[in-house]
Amino acid sequence: MKKEITCIVCPIGCKILVEVKDNSAEVCSGNKCKQGLKYAVSEALDPKRVLTSSVLVKGGLWPLVSVKTSMAIPKNKISSVLKEIKKKHVKAPIKSGDVIIKNIANTNIDVIATKTVNKY
Repeated sequence: MKKEITCIVCPIGCKILVEVKDNSAEVCSGNKCKQGLKYAVSEALDPKRVLTSSVLVKGGLWPLVSVKTSMAIPKNKISSVLKEIKKKHVKAPIKSGDVIIKNIANTNIDVIATKTVNKY
């Protein structure tokens, strides 16, 4: 099966054609650099994303704190990760970098605050 992947490694945005067979992928055409090769193969076989969201804050100057996953998570885990984040509530104060949820959805990846929210 062939897939066209738009590379996001640099601003060029190459359209890379990848052929996927069993558990391997081979770039057929479209890349303009070696980084694109690596990205396209990874994206074809095991796509991952850093997820950003927000969590409700009780007793804070702001009602929400922005959060992100500490590393890219498998794309097929995004739904379960978002469900866990939606259920979470934290109490102020929160500091940027605080771990809000450890090992989200059994991924061994944490959700961390990206903003400081002080008490009111």
